[in-house]
Parts: sequence; C-alpha cells; structure tokens
Amino acid sequence: MDQSMLERLETIVKRYDELSQVLMDPSIANDIKKMTEASKEQATLQDAYDLYKEYQKLDQEIKDNQSLLESTDDAEIIEMAEMEVVELKERLAEVEQKLHIELIPKDPNDNKNVIMEIRGAAGGDEGNIFAGDLFRMYSKYCESQGFKIEMLDANESEAGGFSLVSFMIKGEGAYSKLKFESGAHRVQRVPKTETQGRVHTSTATVLVMPEVEEVDVEINPNDLRIDTYRASGAGGQHINKTDSAVRITHIPTGIVASSQDGRSQHDNRDKAMRALRARVYEAITREQEEKMGAERRTKIGSGDRSEKIRTYNYPQNRVTDHRIGLTLQQLDRIMEGHLEPIIDALMNEDQRLKMLAEH
Repeated sequence: MDQSMLERLETIVKRYDELSQVLMDPSIANDIKKMTEASKEQATLQDAYDLYKEYQKLDQEIKDNQSLLESTDDAEIIEMAEMEVVELKERLAEVEQKLHIELIPKDPNDNKNVIMEIRGAAGGDEGNIFAGDLFRMYSKYCESQGFKIEMLDANESEAGGFSLVSFMIKGEGAYSKLKFESGAHRVQRVPKTETQGRVHTSTATVLVMPEVEEVDVEINPNDLRIDTYRASGAGGQHINKTDSAVRITHIPTGIVASSQDGRSQHDNRDKAMRALRARVYEAITREQEEKMGAERRTKIGSGDRSEKIRTYNYPQNRVTDHRIGLTLQQLDRIMEGHLEPIIDALMNEDQRLKMLAEH
C-alpha cells in the first residue's frame, strides 16, 4: 500500500475517533442537529475504518508469522506458518483492493431516497403505455430490494399507462442503485393498436433525483406560488370532492411540482414540496456540472432526460444499455423487475471510471 493511501486512511481513523468522542460527550444530547451530523459523518467513514483495522490486523499477523519463521527450526511449525502467511497475504490483497474502492470519492447522495418521474414521450399512446410498463418494472425491482414506494402524482392515459407518474422510493442506498436510470428509454414492439403487425419505436423518459433536505437547497417561501385544485383519476374516495391536490411553482426557475395522491391537502403540499426541492436541487447541480465540464467525463452519460440510454426490443426479447454496450437476451425477466444485471454492470463501470480518474 502506497504512502498517500496510508496517510488518507490514518486521517479517516483520526476523524472517526474524534467523532466517537463527540458522540460520547453528554452535552451533545441536547443538540440534536449536531448529534445527527456527527452520526451521519461517522457512518460514512465506518466501512473504510473497519477495513483499515482489518488490514492492520492481517499485516501484524503476517509479521508475527514471519518472526516465528526466523526464530524456529521446527519443520512442522515452519510448514504451518508458511501456509498461514500465504493465506494471510491473499486476504490482505483482497482487503487492500476493497480499501482502494472505499477511498473513491463518494456521491454524497448515494444513501438518499429517490424521487422518480416517468413520462410518456415519443409515440403517443404507446409511449404512455410504455411509461406504465417502466413504472411496473421499477415497482417490482423496489419490492425485491425492500424499498418502499410512495406515490406523488399520476396523470393516467386513456389508452393505459401514464403521461406522467411521479413517486418517491424510500430505502437505504436507493439513489446509489437507481441514479443511472435517468434518460430516454426506447421500446421497439408491435403496439396493441397496430393491425399490420409492424414494429413501432416509442420512448418514455425517466428522471431520477435524490430527495433533498431543506438544508441542502435554500428555497425562499416568497418565491413560491401554491395552487390547489380538484384531484382527478384513481386515488381514493376523496377524489373529486375537495380541492385537495396541490401544485407548487418555483417562480425564479419556473419549476413546477404537484401531488394529488396524498390523504389531504396538507399531505399533498408536503409531497409536492419534497418533489420541488429535488427538482430545484437537480437543476442547480446540472448547471454547476455543466460549468465544470470535467465531471461529465467521469460519469456514465449525462443524466439528461433526453439522452437515449436503453432500448427494449420485444420481438427479440433483448435489452441494450447503450452507455456501456451491454446487451441481454432477457427482456421478459427485466420487465418483471430483475434489473440487477444492468444495475450491477452500471455501478461497476462507474466505479472503474472513478478509479481511473483517481490515478
């Protein structure tokens, strides 16, 4: 392990121990904000801290065995010590590799909940139907991961599916797994309305945003216009009886968020506000990244809603992710929520790009 890596790990250990002292201080119990911040920061260091402690333990065990080899003539002890050194060195190399990955700069949003929007795009009714298929696919994937889905807004299409569906995904690491799904998803299949049996191409767009706290993005209440209206479509008995749906407009950016699936106007206002914060944060982040430029080169795609990222070909049961050149002949499984092969491949490529950028 090189010196710079050792120095970084020693800094992590020092900071971890400092935070432990802070959290043990009885006076912190009265400062919930400080305690939460310290706990969160320590949690981000935990894996690197544990791995480095394991690395140090293995390194010491190797040294102890090597000292034993130098101090004994017993053939049986020598054989056992040599075997143990080989095993320990293999384990040490594995831990070192994990530490390299652990030291790659983390996306601070990785552990956050997700706000996802799916819209029917090109292809009219068929685009909306496909948006509904994608919503079902992500719902099933989330179920398999133990993530919970909370509806925010839905504009159902008469032909089926959605012109827009917006929902929150709650779960540890949700954003880390779903952040590469932003972009245009293209479907190639014979629509139900097609009488000649011709394959049509349609698209639906997906936008994935981390849920952001109020402290992450400053929104002046005076910059908001809040409208209430009567909810429409499926959503419970309260629909069409009261003006419970809420639409919030952020006047400086023109960004709009709405919710009609909550139990009350207050609930919808809270949901719409969470979606609005995420959209404003996403817009600010995108603007910053475009100014920096370089960060784009270490990313898988731009994350832009208009960028074509994946094609779902029904006649050939094939899915292709264009960013990493991955093609799988298992469209039927993927549409049932078995997204792991694609998501794992995207996460591995992201890791590889970040490691290259580090060197």
